[in-house]
Amino acid sequence: MALPKVKQTATEERLAAMSLPEAPGWTGPARDAAVARVGAMGLPGRRDEYWKFTRPDTLVQAEAPRAATFEGGDEAPTFDGIDRLKVVFVDGVFDEAASDDLALEGLKIERLAEAQKSDLHWARDVYGRLEERGQSPVDRPLAALNTAFATDGILIHVSGKVTKPVHFVYHHKSETSDAMLHHCVKLEEGAELTVLESGPAAARFNNVMEVEVADTARFAHIRTQGRDHERRAATHIFTRLGTESTFKSFTMTANGVMTRNECVIELTGDDAVAHVAGAALGDGDFHHDDTVFITHDAVNCESRQVFKKVLRNGATGVFQGKILVKAGAQKTDGYQISQSLLLDGDSQFLAKPELEIYADDVACSHGSTSGAIDETALFYLRSRGVPTQQATDLLTLAFLAEAVDEIDDEALREEIVDRLRGWLERRRG
Repeated sequence: MALPKVKQTATEERLAAMSLPEAPGWTGPARDAAVARVGAMGLPGRRDEYWKFTRPDTLVQAEAPRAATFEGGDEAPTFDGIDRLKVVFVDGVFDEAASDDLALEGLKIERLAEAQKSDLHWARDVYGRLEERGQSPVDRPLAALNTAFATDGILIHVSGKVTKPVHFVYHHKSETSDAMLHHCVKLEEGAELTVLESGPAAARFNNVMEVEVADTARFAHIRTQGRDHERRAATHIFTRLGTESTFKSFTMTANGVMTRNECVIELTGDDAVAHVAGAALGDGDFHHDDTVFITHDAVNCESRQVFKKVLRNGATGVFQGKILVKAGAQKTDGYQISQSLLLDGDSQFLAKPELEIYADDVACSHGSTSGAIDETALFYLRSRGVPTQQATDLLTLAFLAEAVDEIDDEALREEIVDRLRGWLERRRG
């Protein structure tokens, strides 16, 4: 089917303004195929089913909108107290001086910009492959655009149980920066890895992470998005899970005029587990969109989607989550919950939960609610001497707890709770 004229013109103009990396090496075929996908799909517009709640204009226009950088603040850098391996990017450019030595027992870490110069590489079977699989049945053209034009990122090959997390640190220094990063992670059988992400990255950020989790392997991902409020971001995680493997991802978002986080998960091995969760705090011209698509294509697999959003002063939260259970995926256990806490009458939460089931021995559920602070609970705390704002913060943290509890590591979980508490305290009154 031919693209509408407006979408075709916008797509052609965007592609004409971009250029593929020189000497792409083994990434060349994947990049060429991604360009073709973008041309066939067209960049997203408000008429697209999965973009009707979120305006994609500023994510697809040729030039990134200007975004002021955050100045001041007395918060310590996120995850600063965690023993981890730091990989630092400034406006999408690798900062070798600020990064740790890219060497850690049990894994091999390389930059995409350097590794792609070779003719052969293990990441050839991951780069663009999971993203391409994730394009059906829903088009994700911003991810394909990233596969085609991303100039850098990190490639991680995990062969053992890595005890120290790998931390991607993103700094935003230029008000007009437009960054694309593409990360690939491959965990061999029985391997374990935790990846951390933090920072605003750029005025506009397009990020893709592809994660291949082999049999019995375990992958954990904890991400924070905050500080620079005027930033815009479109992030994508594509993962495929083998037998008895585990994938867990949690994202905390505070501030941000436009954030769209997509997660596409395939459970292809029996007894696999996939959890994806998020806690978002928004104030004013805040628009936050979580879009999740989980496909069960194996027996006795478990998936959980837990998303909580706290909104005030006209902020907007969006959740689009789907569980697809294919024929033969018996004994599936799928759980999905999306809830919002509206701290005033001006904010809104838009939800689109979906179940599509073709097996008969499954337990799948979804729920979505919006509401205000529980007045009875608030009165109880106030009657015992807790000030109104402090009581509101306590009830807000209790509301977010189900999502935060998806983080297994206690130290990381406490770090996230401290960040949430700090955001609420700064906005008291």
